[in-house]
Amino acid sequence: MDHRRFITLTGILAAAVAIGGPAAASVGPAGQSSISSAAVGAADSSSHRGGGWGRPDEKFDYYLALGDSLAAGVQPNAQGQSLPTNQGYAMDLAASLRDDNRHLSFVDLGCPGETTSTMLNGGCPFPHSYTDQVDAAASFLAQHRHARVLVTIDIGANNVDGCATASGIDTSCVAAGLQTAATDLPKILGKLKAAAGRRVDFVAMNYYDPFLASWLSGPAGQALATASVQLSGQLNGILGAAYHAFGVKVADVSARFKTTQFTPLVQLTPSLKVPVNVARICQWTWMCAPAPVGPNIHANKRGYEEIADSFEAIVDPR
Repeated sequence: MDHRRFITLTGILAAAVAIGGPAAASVGPAGQSSISSAAVGAADSSSHRGGGWGRPDEKFDYYLALGDSLAAGVQPNAQGQSLPTNQGYAMDLAASLRDDNRHLSFVDLGCPGETTSTMLNGGCPFPHSYTDQVDAAASFLAQHRHARVLVTIDIGANNVDGCATASGIDTSCVAAGLQTAATDLPKILGKLKAAAGRRVDFVAMNYYDPFLASWLSGPAGQALATASVQLSGQLNGILGAAYHAFGVKVADVSARFKTTQFTPLVQLTPSLKVPVNVARICQWTWMCAPAPVGPNIHANKRGYEEIADSFEAIVDPR
């Protein structure tokens, strides 16, 4: 997701940000939203950080992370600037992989703001040493054809994120973004697969829906939240079809965030119940944090841990 292109939901989320008291998120010393962790935590308190990434002969030598700002672990700082951190899902996965092989090499090529087109053709809006991410990744894989490599991928959200605004969703923008993703992703996967050796594992992810936070602003926001879930479903469907065609396993981040589940209602604050999917967005991303930190589409530390767990469940399904 783009670290700069936050969707202008300030108006939509004004009510949520202005609630104040127990209903407003605050940013604590760890830089996380402290909004009622009990609600979502009670719905799913699982977190299986730790070792166990396959048999000893299956230890990974390299972990190559590809994608957008989520791969780079982007989060907002206290001034609201979104910057790469060491608390992203890729960093969590690398730490778990090192439980099995302390000599693991971790390479993160994730580019904040990357779309499928810039990933394929160049133009990453964030400084990087490569011309385009796909060729850089293919070169790495070609140079390590005999190594045991895990490759994770998240890409596509920035194709359509700019299609949602405070006034609604631009359907022509959505259609164009989805078509581009459907066209580009097979090319991306084809290049990566062609360069990879026999001991490379590819695992991709689908996306959560940050715009569920608009639910907090009343009927108009709830209509937008519902529409945004339909949009995320379209995007995740296109991504899933492409990954399936290339034999790439998918970490179901959307399901972990309960993206499509508007029931049950859970206690977000002592005085407010919301759908579980809305609660998870408020607790696992920065969308419900007060300005200047939020609203921000990126996952917080807990959210990135949950994404990492979704990957871990695929790589090591025990």
